[in-house]
Amino acid sequence: MSIAAIIDCDPGHDDAMAILLGARTLDVKGITTVHGNVPLSLTTLNARKVVAFAGLNGVPIAAGMDRPLVREAIHAPEVHGQSGLDGPELPEPAVAIVDEHAVEFIKRTAAEVDDLHLVPVGPLTNVAAALRRYPQLAERIAQISLMGGSLTFGNSTPAAEFNIWADPDAAHVVFTSGIPIKMIGLNVTRQVGATPERRAQVRRIGNETARIVAELLDFYSERLKKLFGLKGGSMHDPLAVAALIDSDVLRFEPMHVSIELRGEHTYGMTLCDYRHHEPSDIEAGGNGILRGEPANAEVAIGVNDDRFWELFLDVLTTYP
Repeated sequence: MSIAAIIDCDPGHDDAMAILLGARTLDVKGITTVHGNVPLSLTTLNARKVVAFAGLNGVPIAAGMDRPLVREAIHAPEVHGQSGLDGPELPEPAVAIVDEHAVEFIKRTAAEVDDLHLVPVGPLTNVAAALRRYPQLAERIAQISLMGGSLTFGNSTPAAEFNIWADPDAAHVVFTSGIPIKMIGLNVTRQVGATPERRAQVRRIGNETARIVAELLDFYSERLKKLFGLKGGSMHDPLAVAALIDSDVLRFEPMHVSIELRGEHTYGMTLCDYRHHEPSDIEAGGNGILRGEPANAEVAIGVNDDRFWELFLDVLTTYP
């Protein structure tokens, strides 16, 4: 039986890939949209476009929070273009959004569906707002598999990854919720790129969806090459889906993750405490071993690029 899930996203090229992968491998109960790569109106439109070109019109879409919990909204048109899905010309979708706010959609679905998983691949505002409004919701969520943060470097700042940096206060709510969390950060997602060779593999599939995917990845890859010198667009968000469906794609270690909310240079950083993994090397004043904080997340520390692409390419063959 496939895993019941809601994909919470801010499409975004890699968000589109997460939707395509999740729709064929998870029991997707809905897609919720949030501010992020572009404003909410565009992330919602882009989610509608993705389900339309991929023939996923039966998946409900609910629009959510249009700004962070505390700070003003920030966006990333330099990465994803002014529309958030620049590249191929995508038709205007006919599918409508549901008449329900994403926070209410998450709460209702969690009440109706046992073992519900959340897959947030944008800023965590929707999830945090739902947890703050309905504290009992945490008991109904089996697990959160999120793309965000990093064990090492950032991209929006030297220390902070975009999804966490866009709403650190929301991330703090999520990481202190007690819900089991898988964190898939830049330290692994930057290792899985849509290189020219991978995009050629997508094109050889030959269906219309794969053609659109290849053109989306062309634009995205060129932007990341220009911005960061990468050889291909990082497949950040679909890895949060892969973490739930294939244990051979990612390797995790338990850690305590804190969100930096005040640092002048580290605002939005995911501080990953894994001192308990090196007890022989860390001593506290000679009086014992410094173990660190109890783990509140499984943090991705390794990734199998070939296995991810095998999975993703196989899924693309199932589309029209």
